[in-house]
Amino acid sequence: MQFKNIYGHDAVKQRFIQTVKENRVSHAQLLIGPKGVGKLSMAIAFAQYVSCLDKKDNDSCGVCSSCKKYEKLIHPDLHFVFPVVKGKGFTNPVSDNFIDSWRTQIFTDPYFDIGDWYRTIGVDNAQGMIYSTESNEIIRKLNLKTYESEYKIMIIWLPEKMHTSCANKLLKMIEEPPAKTLFFMVAEEPEKIIQTILSRTQLVKIPPIESKALAQAVDKEFNLSTQELENVVRLSEGSYRKARILIENSEDNAFNFENFVAIMRHCYARKVMDIMEWAEDISSIGRERQKGFLNYCVRMIRENFILNLKQPKMVYLSGEEMNFSQRFSPFINEENVWMISDELSKAYNDIERNANAKIVFLDLGLKLVKLLRP
Repeated sequence: MQFKNIYGHDAVKQRFIQTVKENRVSHAQLLIGPKGVGKLSMAIAFAQYVSCLDKKDNDSCGVCSSCKKYEKLIHPDLHFVFPVVKGKGFTNPVSDNFIDSWRTQIFTDPYFDIGDWYRTIGVDNAQGMIYSTESNEIIRKLNLKTYESEYKIMIIWLPEKMHTSCANKLLKMIEEPPAKTLFFMVAEEPEKIIQTILSRTQLVKIPPIESKALAQAVDKEFNLSTQELENVVRLSEGSYRKARILIENSEDNAFNFENFVAIMRHCYARKVMDIMEWAEDISSIGRERQKGFLNYCVRMIRENFILNLKQPKMVYLSGEEMNFSQRFSPFINEENVWMISDELSKAYNDIERNANAKIVFLDLGLKLVKLLRP
C-alpha cells in the first residue's frame, strides 16, 4: 500500500516521510483517530515506505522487490497482530491462524472496522481479543533476524483488545526492543491501553479526512447528485467508511432510524409493554448491530439537541431524519441531553461486555421514560 492510495491526510504523510529522511523514526508509534479514516492503511503505507529500496520524495516506489511484497502483504519482515476469536477450530488462536482472511479484508476494504472483521471471519456475534498466547508469537518473530529489509515491522491493530498478560510482555519488548525493530500500533480507544505502553509510544493523531478529499473519493466511486454528495460528506464526519455505509447500507440506516423513532415514541408515551416488546426484538440481532444502533442513537440525540438550539446549519440529518426531528427535538434540551447520552453510552458498554441484551435495552427504555417526560 502506498500513501497515494490513502484519501487525504497529506500533512500526516509528509510528516512520516520526513522522519524517515531525517533518520528519526520512533521505534514505537501509536496511530489514533476515529473509525474509517485510514489509520491502518497509513501504518501499512508508512511501513512500506520505510522498507522501500528506492524511496521517492513523496511515496514508496511501488515497483522494487520490497514494495511488490508489501502490496501483497507477504513481506517476510512485516508482521501483523490483531483481535481473533476462539472456536473456528482454534482453542488458543493467534493472528497467523487468520492471516489469509486478514489480507483479504485489507484488499477488499482497507477502511474496515472491528465489526467488519468479525463478519469476515464468521463471528458476527462474538467479541474478539488479542489473547495471551499471541505474546509468544510476538517474541518469537521479533527475535528473528531480518530477512530482507533493514527493519522488522510489527503492526498491531487495536492494541486496546490485548489481554493484560500479552500487553505486559509487549511492554517489555517496547522497553528493550530487539535491534532494528519498529512497532506501529493502530488504536481507536487509546484510553483502554495500559498506561505504561501509552507512555512509551509516540502518539500520532490521524484526524477525520478533509471534506474536499472525502468528497473526491466518494464522487469517484459512487454516482451521486451534487446534493447527495454534499449530504453524505456532512453526515460521514470525515470517515470514508461511514460515507460508504450511508450510501450502500440503506437497509441498516432504515433499521436504525425506525428503531430510534419507535423507542422514543414508546418512552414518551410511557408504553411499558411496547418497550418490553421492542427490547425483545432488538436483543435478537447481533451485538455489533446493537452497538451500531446505540451509536446512531447518540448521534440523533446530539443532532436533535443542536436543532433545538436553533442552529440548523450545524445539523447533519437526512431528509427523513429531519422530518422526525423537527417534531422531536423540543424534547431534547439542556435538562436531559447529557443524561440521555450517558445512558446510551452505558448501554453500549454493557453490550460490549456481553451483558444480557434484553435486560440492557429494557433498562435503557425505562430510564428514557423518566428522562423524556420527568
